[in-house]
Amino acid sequence: MTKSFTWTAEERGFLRLVSRAAFCNPFSAERERLDRELAGPGPARELAIDRAIRVVRERLAAWDARGATLAGARTVADREIFRSALLFDLFHQYLERFDALILAQVAAGDEPVRVPFAAEALADLRRRGFSRSEAAWALALFYQMRRAYYFIRGALVGQSAAMRQLRIRLWNNLFTYDTRLYVDRLWNRMEDFATLLLGATGTGKGAAAGAIGRSAYIPFDEPRGSFQESFSRTFVAINLSQFPAPLIESELFGHKKGAFTGALAPHQGLFARCSPHGAVFLDEIGELTIPVQIKLLQVLQERVFSPVGSHEKLRFSGRVIAATNQPMDDLRRAGRFRDDFYYRLCSDVIEIPTLQQRLAEDPGELDRLIAHLVRRLAGPDAAELTDIVRSALARQPGPHYPWPGNVRELEQAIRRILLTQAYHGDTRHTTGEAVARLAADVTAGALTADELLARYCRHLYQRNNNYEAVARQTGLDRRTVKRYVTAPEPNPS
Repeated sequence: MTKSFTWTAEERGFLRLVSRAAFCNPFSAERERLDRELAGPGPARELAIDRAIRVVRERLAAWDARGATLAGARTVADREIFRSALLFDLFHQYLERFDALILAQVAAGDEPVRVPFAAEALADLRRRGFSRSEAAWALALFYQMRRAYYFIRGALVGQSAAMRQLRIRLWNNLFTYDTRLYVDRLWNRMEDFATLLLGATGTGKGAAAGAIGRSAYIPFDEPRGSFQESFSRTFVAINLSQFPAPLIESELFGHKKGAFTGALAPHQGLFARCSPHGAVFLDEIGELTIPVQIKLLQVLQERVFSPVGSHEKLRFSGRVIAATNQPMDDLRRAGRFRDDFYYRLCSDVIEIPTLQQRLAEDPGELDRLIAHLVRRLAGPDAAELTDIVRSALARQPGPHYPWPGNVRELEQAIRRILLTQAYHGDTRHTTGEAVARLAADVTAGALTADELLARYCRHLYQRNNNYEAVARQTGLDRRTVKRYVTAPEPNPS
């Protein structure tokens, strides 16, 4: 007979706190506050999350010794908060092994890797009172949550307010604003929620889409000892602007042999290649013609499609993520984007911030991005290269450069500096703005003679890319010109 167990009012309050932390967005300020509240006082050098995990584990061990079990909880409410605490503890107990599994799967590619700790984790869940099916479900949930954290944090670097909010939005896109809602109702229904990503070219829409597409729930296959699929197969993408209109339907839906001139063999389209546990990413959705929009609308509504030249109905079970760098309101007003198609895509609309916005919120964002991108190009021990890039960008195009190409431009700027020692920026954006700022500062009487000469030399060098040419135009010797051009431009006070 199962022994009943009762918690005190204080213990119930603690369990409710753990339950809230377990289902809270890990990128949110609320989760940080809950971790600190759970952790209580402790060594200053210890992170609140680490202390919170230890405190929860210690209290669960004490309740274990007193005979607390899921089956013994006297009320449904007690059982639910105790269940949440057990999941919180077990998730963090296996955290490092999930991280190692993610890296092993990245290295292995499309073939699902065995989960070496699966039997142990499933046994721990069963010992804690979860049924066999509940244990397999919880293991898959743990894996999904850790993948989501890994891909959202790794793909979207930055501490500006806009980037912190973006990470919160992406997590909510996967698990909803309240993970309990996802766990109780929606974990196997997320294909009904399409996502539209908006933002300028180069802001990282593809990285955001990839984080969503690689973080879906993937069931655990206990007989095989692995998850049913590799997350590398759960995300398929297409840039619609790369294909002429007559070929887009074939790329999306596939075609039969002989469906049109040149169709010498059958072709499997994007929707057929998408995993039931994955997502298709339709980049540059604003480029689609109206007839293709109508066909995609039918796919979203009916969840079936037919290859070109075929009457066969194939089912699509994944999510749809779409993106455009064009203003969606303008496309709709011009009649180039159907309203009914838009309303099927906009379960969630996420705007990706520009690099200019991020730097306006936090100038230190540029240094963090440079360090991250250099490490990605040259490996973890690249501090010297990071300093070289930072110094070169400070000289030219300077601290006021608007980065019209966003993070993609910054990445190419870093490559150019590592090859040539310099990056001058996009002259369409640098010349006019620099001249306007220079004229404004001269009018305001804000420059010393030395500062005026330095700014003028930098402007001429940006146009000529040649020290001798600048020396001839200014009447200065080449060494003086170079000193002015390469000197760091002071930040505005």
